[in-house]
Amino acid sequence: MTALKEYDRLEASGLWRPEPDAQRREVIVSLGDASLTISEFSGRALAHWSLAAVRRANKGQRPAIYHPDGDADETLELRDDAEDMIDAIERLLRAIDRRRPKPGKLRVALLSGFAAAVLGAVVFWLPGALVAHTEQVVPTVKRDEIGAALLSRITRIAGQPCMTDEARTPLRHLALRILGEARQGDLVVLPDGVRDTAHLPGGLILMNRTILEAHEDPDIAAGYILTEALRARRADPLGELLDHAGLWAALQLLTTGQLPEAALDRYAESLLTRTVRPVPTQDLLAAFDAAQLRSTPYAFALDGSGESTFDLIDADPHATDGSRPVLSDADWVRLQGICSG
Repeated sequence: MTALKEYDRLEASGLWRPEPDAQRREVIVSLGDASLTISEFSGRALAHWSLAAVRRANKGQRPAIYHPDGDADETLELRDDAEDMIDAIERLLRAIDRRRPKPGKLRVALLSGFAAAVLGAVVFWLPGALVAHTEQVVPTVKRDEIGAALLSRITRIAGQPCMTDEARTPLRHLALRILGEARQGDLVVLPDGVRDTAHLPGGLILMNRTILEAHEDPDIAAGYILTEALRARRADPLGELLDHAGLWAALQLLTTGQLPEAALDRYAESLLTRTVRPVPTQDLLAAFDAAQLRSTPYAFALDGSGESTFDLIDADPHATDGSRPVLSDADWVRLQGICSG
């Protein structure tokens, strides 16, 4: 999901209230590839809303008031002097709505598929089959919404995503280098919370700031991102969420298009504490080779002695010819300061 070209880099001022009892704050609102970023005038990001999850509270009225889906307490008010931003948001929301499956048709399709599955179900087969069926029928827009809902919960604990004006472009360059052109907006740097990296339904990859700040070689950060992206490809992020949430949560998603709030809360908490699944070394080496990236720096970042990561060092596919550059020195320095705004 990409913002219209004519709205690239569009910014406006607005009034943001994180909760009902809080005082409204004057902020800068930026329209990105798939999100609204709410920032202080210094450039420090305060909130990160997925466009797929943005809702208007007072359609047709002024000032325009928006909030994230499922969290009407957090609001963004745009006045008449932000007419271009309001027009851009409304056009994008209409475009998203046209792409969104119609509730009636989606519900009929989901219920029909579920009914067929239930007819042949047995006790030991049903849970796994139901999750697999749900993974297949949930559309991309809904995955984006679920990912945004999880990110909103995670940032309440981990802090708002880091961002400065100087680091915005280098972060996109890093995502372009490792994830590809279509995913330049999928990297989110958090000040705390996640141990190293994590991934969400919809494609977002979360990074702890220490990955950038504690290492001088950008190949290390690239290695962490590449590994997390590979981990997400090996197991559907939505399937991981449904496995954690349980059978009834999957059933509710199928029949209503929504996940229980409690299930989202529990999964968001688990992402901050769980032990990540290891990726087979041969798969990692193949991914590093395809990305033209050395695996040795990442291996030593995981284990300074190199004992537990010896295979990544010994079979480094680019030990001789080196990596294709990840970032320029100037961009890397700017990116390392992303949380200093």
